[in-house]
Amino acid sequence: MAVLAAALVLPACGDEGDQTVTVLAAASLTDAFTTLGRTFEDDHPGTTVDLSFGPSSGLATSIVEGAPADVFASASPTAMADVVAAGAADGDPTEFARNVLEIVVPAGNPGGVRGLADLARDDLLVGLCAPDVPCGDVAARVLDDAGVTPATDTEEADVRALLTKVSEGELDLGLVYETDVRAAADDVEGIPLPDGVPAGTRYPIAVMDGAGDADLARDFVALVEGPEGQGVLGDLGFRAP
Repeated sequence: MAVLAAALVLPACGDEGDQTVTVLAAASLTDAFTTLGRTFEDDHPGTTVDLSFGPSSGLATSIVEGAPADVFASASPTAMADVVAAGAADGDPTEFARNVLEIVVPAGNPGGVRGLADLARDDLLVGLCAPDVPCGDVAARVLDDAGVTPATDTEEADVRALLTKVSEGELDLGLVYETDVRAAADDVEGIPLPDGVPAGTRYPIAVMDGAGDADLARDFVALVEGPEGQGVLGDLGFRAP
């Protein structure tokens, strides 16, 4: 009878501990949050971090339309503001990182790209992020400020899609975040923009209203904002908020 009782109790305790934290995050956070997701699972046995990456604007729309999410991390304060305005956030978002755009070219720079003016060259294959996603919005501001009308051949859904096309040699150049240039390692080269160019973006994060376990979601946010999370982000090239 004692053995039977133990057999009945133990599975129930195991099921009770199984939890999932659903995190929707900007595509540029893929490497950082994949690492932090594993760390969080190690620190919270029985917990799974379910990560979904994509363009911040698209993720925000999904949340506003009712997609389940416990945490949202955006590459755009504007996208986060849409979520807050819809009443989908639990409390005020906080900023945890910054990033800056860079020109990206395939390894060896076959197009001989030197600066922003080269985005207007008709002889090159030029890629940008779509204007409704953060990297596209920032790129538009940068190019407008520089007086450059880009000869755009493609507009990609998010920054990682654009990075992939450049790294595979399908494009001669594009504008992505400097963290993405670093992530692609030897497959691409980065060309920093001149000092003073308004090429930055800020990353806010928030627990979502109706999170399955708000305390667990706050623990994930605390990891991102704490020393360990900031260390991972810094190692990948993100700047402090």
